[in-house]
Amino acid sequence: MTKDLAVATSLQSSLGRDDFPAAAEWRTGSPIVFYADWQGKNADPQRETQVRLLWTRENLYVHFQVRYRAITVFPDAEPSGRRDQLWDRDVAEVFLQPNPAVPRRYKEFEVSPNGFWIDLAIDLDTPERKRDLQSGLRRRVRVEEAKRIWTAELVIPMKALLTQFDPNSAWKVNFFRVEGPREPRFYSSWRPTGTPEPNFHVPEAFGNLVFA
Repeated sequence: MTKDLAVATSLQSSLGRDDFPAAAEWRTGSPIVFYADWQGKNADPQRETQVRLLWTRENLYVHFQVRYRAITVFPDAEPSGRRDQLWDRDVAEVFLQPNPAVPRRYKEFEVSPNGFWIDLAIDLDTPERKRDLQSGLRRRVRVEEAKRIWTAELVIPMKALLTQFDPNSAWKVNFFRVEGPREPRFYSSWRPTGTPEPNFHVPEAFGNLVFA
């Protein structure tokens, strides 16, 4: 597997009672692993992030396993768990670009260690740049304090990403982490964005996503 390639594996078994993949199913694919900052520097294995991807024609499933030094979260959110400006506290993020022909338009999904979330449609060529996606995502989060690991699972409906899903297509993708209560915070990226200051919105730095 090349360093800029992420692979989503087809979900082979039925879902559990909570409609999330079983633990064994998540292990069928190779993890995407990163622990350096957004410039590809200052590697910190104690803040390692592993990402695994599964898919069906109806949903994309994203699993984050996050090693942390400390956790900082917002105490409040909307009743649904949505929290604006979620990136100002600890989060794991995935940016998905199903149509590389429009590189400056993509979808952003974030989840925090206490289960808060936000989903956004990004268009860098419009003045507002982002709008609420209202994707219908579902999430499940667990913190293991003894191991200093938190995990999050996201279920993202394909219909929120594109009109018709083709498993033979190739998407663009990037994965991110933010940790810390104040600057300098730890801004981590799978594919380095290379900007002087932390900036995840650099679509030309995204890697490739294929469906196996």
